[in-house]
Amino acid sequence: MKLHRQTHVRLRRGSVVGRRDFLRGISAASLAAGTLGWHDLLTSQAADLQNRGMACILLWMQGGPSQFETFSPKPRHANGGETKAISTSVPGIQIAEHLPNLAEVMDDVAIIRSMTSREGSHPRATSLLHTGYLPTASIKYPTFGSLVTQQITNEACELPSFVRVGNPGRNRTSAGFLGVDYDAFAVTRSGQPPANSRLGVGENRFRRRLNLLDQLQTSGTDGQSDGYVQDHLALYRKASKMILSPQMEAFDISKESQQVRESYGEGNFASGCLLARRLVESGVTFVEVVLNGWDTHQDNFTRVKELGGQIDQPMAQLIRDLKERGMLDSTLIIWMGEFGRTPKINARTGRDHFPRAFNVALAGGGVRGGQVIGATNAAGDEVTDRPVGVTDLFQSFCKSLKIDADAENMSSVGRPITVVDGGEPVNELFS
Repeated sequence: MKLHRQTHVRLRRGSVVGRRDFLRGISAASLAAGTLGWHDLLTSQAADLQNRGMACILLWMQGGPSQFETFSPKPRHANGGETKAISTSVPGIQIAEHLPNLAEVMDDVAIIRSMTSREGSHPRATSLLHTGYLPTASIKYPTFGSLVTQQITNEACELPSFVRVGNPGRNRTSAGFLGVDYDAFAVTRSGQPPANSRLGVGENRFRRRLNLLDQLQTSGTDGQSDGYVQDHLALYRKASKMILSPQMEAFDISKESQQVRESYGEGNFASGCLLARRLVESGVTFVEVVLNGWDTHQDNFTRVKELGGQIDQPMAQLIRDLKERGMLDSTLIIWMGEFGRTPKINARTGRDHFPRAFNVALAGGGVRGGQVIGATNAAGDEVTDRPVGVTDLFQSFCKSLKIDADAENMSSVGRPITVVDGGEPVNELFS
């Protein structure tokens, strides 16, 4: 057994027993035997109690957002095109003109302008920026949301620990070898409760139907169902617990006042950001909100202006809302896509794929806002200061969320896989 900061006991493929589960199992026996006092137990669990309060909201910009039209404008160079820069609440930091609301909350936002990768293919880069690993034929790596929920899920919450909001587009990442228990619960339309989540019969009748289903599925097996049946039953029980829970109201943003809804703006992404806040407030650990359309090979400036208008007010209000509720320090907000766009503008007034230098914006989760990390040259085609790789970024996520990046899970091929393989946290984010 390999020991890390978070102890794991490996039992079977695709699973580990974390320290929290281990303590739960031994606590009663140890206390009875007199070998473990209450003080010892509480001390051992202290770190886990802190972790339970952490959450993450990933604002995923599918297609690869242009850094020049978002957080890294270059108005004094031909590569910057027609996009102007505006000042922010932090002297010396400028961002693109399409983001005036985010400019006002820049005190709480950190920009990494020196992200760099070698992967310029949409499917492979999407996988890389979701899992920290390039895809392979033999191992299906879990998406970061699945890893986060496995490590720090809020067990008191009756809602799914990982919720993905919006059309995932090319994003086909899943829980991989962790199994379906850690897959995302998909919400296609954020302005209304999830489909098929309302009972068509009374609760008592529904519970009788569930009991009958259990009996039918286990009949003829002497109570020893095979793995597939057990998984099926577990999925039904989990879904049933969810739809019977009063916490399901978190999905209904109409419960918010009109003033609050208007503060987030209009559109699916705006509703998704409001929903993300409601879900995290209810105990959900990881929420991914997707906005498609960033693959701007043509008509880049018109399209990104419109896309910037979709993200500006909702993201800024999400930051304000979490801060006002005292939740920003315990909620990491990540804004990113799979890569950036080319500095050179093509013949269709578009920008093509460019993984060599792009940006990521972070807020909350212990990240110190009001700063820019890294830089590119005047043309925006080379990182000139503090390059940040994908594994460095994921190490930083783990540091923010108090997750052990060296924790291992057993893959489907019998090989232990760490949460993050290599890299170092960007410590400037937290200092």
